[in-house]
Amino acid sequence: MGKTIAEKILSEHAGCDVHPGEIHIIAVDVALVQDGTGPLAVKQLQSLNLEKVAHPDLRKFAAKTGAVLSEVGDGVCHAVINEDYVNPGDVLIGADSHTCTGGALCAFSTGMGSTDVAIGMALGKTWMLIPPTFRVEVTGELPIGVYSKDLILHLTHDRRDGDARTVHALEHGRRGGRQGRAHRVGRRDEGVSRLEGARRKLPADRA
Repeated sequence: MGKTIAEKILSEHAGCDVHPGEIHIIAVDVALVQDGTGPLAVKQLQSLNLEKVAHPDLRKFAAKTGAVLSEVGDGVCHAVINEDYVNPGDVLIGADSHTCTGGALCAFSTGMGSTDVAIGMALGKTWMLIPPTFRVEVTGELPIGVYSKDLILHLTHDRRDGDARTVHALEHGRRGGRQGRAHRVGRRDEGVSRLEGARRKLPADRA
């Protein structure tokens, strides 16, 4: 049986076939922290004796370890990471909830706590629960004045129910095509789209 794009990327980075619900050690291509969460990650590395400096100063940490530092004025971290570092098929982890924007580049991108990101930075790998995938397909044209942001806000609002905290992968594309992007977001084993009052369920593309 075929796999979703998230399963394909994570299988490659685990070195074996992975399936939803399993826990695997996943190789990490890019790890992201920012000025708010970075010091927490550095402190965790210090506490584990994986990095030894006196203070969680990001500039000193970068100079000592070779980590890439994006200076003040270079841009917002999520834009910088996607423009300069993330490639299709990568695994990106970040100590920020907006890390999933890397999914727009067909990378598997997920936010994590500072400790997990710290371990990913130090070891180049992290544990991960392989997420189920739901797929969303949108057909037709958006009305005048309605934009892609309105669409994603609608889709996320449609999933604000009791299980919305359960982590799943979202794959979206066009009917009949094989294009998809992996994001870590809301819930469901099936994609559910409620556009123009119509509700239709679409299973994840297993091609």
